[in-house]
Parts: sequence; C-alpha cells; structure tokens
Amino acid sequence: MAFDVKEKTVLVTGANRGIGKAIVEEALQRGATKVYAAVRRLDSASPLVAEHGDRVVPVRLDLSDPATITAAAQAASDVDVVVNNAGVLKTTKATDADAIESLQYEIDINVYGLIRVAQAFAPVLKDNGGGALVQLNSVVSVKTFPDVTTYCASKAASYAVTQGLRDLLKEQGTLVVSVHPGPIQTDMGVEAGFEDIADSPDVVATAIFDAIAEDRFHVWPDVFARQVGAAYQSFAENVVEADMQENMD
Repeated sequence: MAFDVKEKTVLVTGANRGIGKAIVEEALQRGATKVYAAVRRLDSASPLVAEHGDRVVPVRLDLSDPATITAAAQAASDVDVVVNNAGVLKTTKATDADAIESLQYEIDINVYGLIRVAQAFAPVLKDNGGGALVQLNSVVSVKTFPDVTTYCASKAASYAVTQGLRDLLKEQGTLVVSVHPGPIQTDMGVEAGFEDIADSPDVVATAIFDAIAEDRFHVWPDVFARQVGAAYQSFAENVVEADMQENMD
C-alpha cells in the first residue's frame, strides 16, 4: 500500500501552524497536486494560500463539530491522503480539581475527533483507491508524564483507535500511519514546557511522507521519539503489528 505523494491530493487538519503547516509544505515540496488546509477558521489559512496559490485550498473543519467534518469530506472528495494533525493539550495532573473536565475536552478532540474523521473520510479514500490515513499521536501514547496526565490518557486512547483503524482499513487498501513525536517546536510544545529540548516540525512532516512511501505503521520522527521507539520496537512488531487474531483462531 506504499505510494508516492507526488501528483496526489492531501488533506491536513490543523494546517495553519506548527506541525500542520510543515506537513502542508512538505506535501507540496514532494509534488502533491493539491493540499486541503483543514482549519477551524478559513482566514487562518490565508498565509498558506498567499505563498502557494491555488495548490492550497482552505476548508473548514472543527474536530468537535461532526457536521464540519462531513462537509469537509464532501468538499474534498478527491483526497488521497488524510493527515489528522489537529489536537489539544491541557497541562493537567490526575489529582487536579479540573482533571475530569480536561480529560473530557481532550478526549472529545483527540479521540472522538479521530473517529469522526475516520468515519467521514474512510469511504472517500476507498473510492479513490485506498490512499492513506495518518494520525498524529505522541510518545505519550505509550509513556505518561504526570504534569500532562489527561493529555497522555487521550493520546493513549487515540493510539488504540489508530491500531483498530489499521486493521479495519487494510481491507479497503488504506494505509494507516501512527505518528509518535516527542517534544516539537510548536505552541503546544511550549505550553508543555518542552521548548528547550524540542525538535523542528519539519522532522515530523518528513517522517510522515517517508512512512507513506515505505508502508510503515509506526513513526518515531525526532531524537527523543526514536529513543522511545527503539525500546518499544519489539512489542510494536510482535504484538501491535502482528496478526493476533490469526494466532487466536
């Protein structure tokens, strides 16, 4: 299911800044014909349009609003690659008074949002030959840090959903990719207190399209993430990526 993004159509959620913006630019650099910049406010994509012209097409999409996701899937009916990059983070410990509220907010965007995107776009990808669905998870999908416990929980859940999508969408020829960055130079990274050790968003964008070209599920794009990925590799290969159902039959 590996393929080159050249002459393909890509949609990126949260495309207006940070990792999302880097993904848009990497797709265009690799020869994508068109990139849908899926954002909550259409005007936030104006700088991308000003720089790249009609190769960037803004489309409204809010992960908390299912109607906008359905409408975006209808508007982007020619899409080959969907990158669900948008997400939210609260710096909340499990013992904080607002821990449940923070987790509810993060689950709505980071988990339910992924499910909404998959439900809306999986049929589109199938109609267009399979393509790829890319989910931005995190190293905190597999390792919890106490100061961002609720965020870690939401990303662990989104990783679980991504695993399920990998097996489900394989039947329709869709490659599913789970991306697990460590600290990255974004507004979210600053909010989490990682700006001093963060890597460039460009490394994430490059790793995503390399994984699509190489038919890989797990992506550990930066220095910190690769350390986690190396330790996790055996479990990933022998359990997560293995056909456990076949072994149970």
